[in-house]
Parts: sequence; C-alpha cells; structure tokens
Amino acid sequence: MKSVILTGASSGIGFETAKVLIENNYKVYGFGRDFSKIEYEDKNFIKITCDITNVHLLNNEIKKIIKKDNNIKVLINNAGFGLFGMHEELNIKELEKMIDTNLKVPIILSKLLLRSLKKNNGYIINVSSVTAFHNAPKGAAYSATKAGLTHFSESLFEEVRKYGVKVISINPDITKTNFYNNLNFKYVEDKNFYIDPKEIANIINFILNQNSIITQVTVRPQKNKIEKK
Repeated sequence: MKSVILTGASSGIGFETAKVLIENNYKVYGFGRDFSKIEYEDKNFIKITCDITNVHLLNNEIKKIIKKDNNIKVLINNAGFGLFGMHEELNIKELEKMIDTNLKVPIILSKLLLRSLKKNNGYIINVSSVTAFHNAPKGAAYSATKAGLTHFSESLFEEVRKYGVKVISINPDITKTNFYNNLNFKYVEDKNFYIDPKEIANIINFILNQNSIITQVTVRPQKNKIEKK
C-alpha cells in the first residue's frame, strides 16, 4: 500500500483529500492541529495532532514515520494560513506563523522526505493559490508566501525530475473552507462563486494517476465575488 504525508488534514481540502486517497487504496498520515471535530475513522487514516510550525517536533514525527514505513509515495503540503490587511498593521507573530505555515514548512518537509520520494518515484503536491500570480493589496505578504511556494515547486521539479520525482503546484481560487473563519470577508454562498474542496481532492487523485507530469493546475469558480462579514 502506498503512503501519503498530508498537512492540514483536519478540515477543508486536506480532509477531503484524505478521504479520496484512502478510497483509492492509500494510507494517509494526516497532520492537523485539531481532529476533535472529525468523526471519520479508517484504519488507513493515521491522525497526527501536531503544530507543524514547530520544526523540531515535525522533524521527529517524520523520522518516526520514515523508520516504520518504506512506501511513502506522496507528500501533500496543504496546510495554509491567511493574514490580510494593511501591511504596517499586521501582527508580527501572526506574520511569522503565516510565513512558516505557507512556505517554510513545505520547504522543510520536502527536504526531509526527498530520499523516500526518490526511492518510490514519488510526488510532492503543493497547494498554493491564484494569488501567487497577481498583485494582492492587503494581502501582500500572503501572496508572497504563495508565490514563493509556487516558484519553489517549479525549481524543485527541475532539480529532481531526473530521479523520477514529480512536483506539482495546485493554485485554487476562493474555496469553501474554514480558511475564512477569522477573516473579515468570505465566499458567496452560491456554488458558482466558490470551489468545493472535494473538487481539489479529486484533482489531486487525478494527478496521481497520470503518467505525464502536470506541473501546475489553476482552479477557479465560474464567477468572481467575495462578501464582507
């Protein structure tokens, strides 16, 4: 059985991806901050409660997984954090948390798992954002983290493609998740204005079943609108 390391597995895109991949005969090691609201149980869903921005703790958890599992095929860097507002007004600790979650952790996890992924002709899938490609007033730092992640994906692919490793960046637009819980705006409650996280999960499963490498996927809803809370 092939194994997956997945961050942000306790809700949204990550949780839906875990379910889809388990249905397709993967074992999923899911990292999340809080699984208390998750009733879904499966022997192949190994829930790991962990603050992934604690690099020492994360490193220890990954080492334990590698030691007992030789079949790690996929790393999915899905965990994300958004901070929006006038840049000079943003909280420094929150900025550090966002940079760590969105950029630092995916880079470190990729480093920790590359030997296993090379051995298994594996995949690194980075869930980035459409904001990686355009100016984002009041989201300058957020878009910078996502642009960095997307560029990291492209550069790393050129480095590791000769070893059989595939690196993919998925760039969703506004998606119906709890990402917006602590923000002052959200998606419009109309399926034409948001992406269902299950769609991203199905796209990830599709990518894992192709021989050719899809290096970037941008996903957008049919219509574009957000609303203030």
